[in-house]
Amino acid sequence: MLALFLSAFVTFFVVIDPPGCAPIFAGLTSGTDTPHRTAMAIRSTLVAAAILFAFALLGEPLLRTLGISLDAFRIAGGIMLFLIALEMVFEKRTERRENRANEVASHPEVYDDISIFPMAMPMIAGPGSIASAMLMMQRSHGLAAHAVVLAALAANLAIMMASLLAAGPLMRILGFKVEAVITRLLGVLLAALAAQFVIDGLKASFA
Repeated sequence: MLALFLSAFVTFFVVIDPPGCAPIFAGLTSGTDTPHRTAMAIRSTLVAAAILFAFALLGEPLLRTLGISLDAFRIAGGIMLFLIALEMVFEKRTERRENRANEVASHPEVYDDISIFPMAMPMIAGPGSIASAMLMMQRSHGLAAHAVVLAALAANLAIMMASLLAAGPLMRILGFKVEAVITRLLGVLLAALAAQFVIDGLKASFA
């Protein structure tokens, strides 16, 4: 169970990427008062949690309804996670997030509440994190194993909320160069995890 928790925790941490979301949140909420930043951090994390837990618990029945095998989803999810890893290593993911942040910042009268878009979706509960939640639940068997995966997801969401609440001070301590190095290292780790998802799916398909 400990190995499962660590595997799920690392996977969620890499994909959800609290260190990468913190500077974007700090930029989106710059110039606002502390109560507003706190409300945005809490609301965006709770909305993302609702989305991720819903897909984690109901994703497999949805796949069965659509006639999609678990092995096919593992392969597709692994490929998608690998593409995200490449973006992280070559800073494309950060660039895309910054473009979204600039889009929101350029229309403050429309996007005053940034908790739903872009923070909850797609920055926290994006395609990669949704796929990871479903994949980890499908790889685990039994109620105890499912509970361990959900606990790892909850732990990462708690870290995300803490990162958002401390986004301003955190970025002043770390700096953008350190954040970029962390993002690249996490991208390499995610690429290996994504390759393992694809290998598991191919093995099961051709067994």
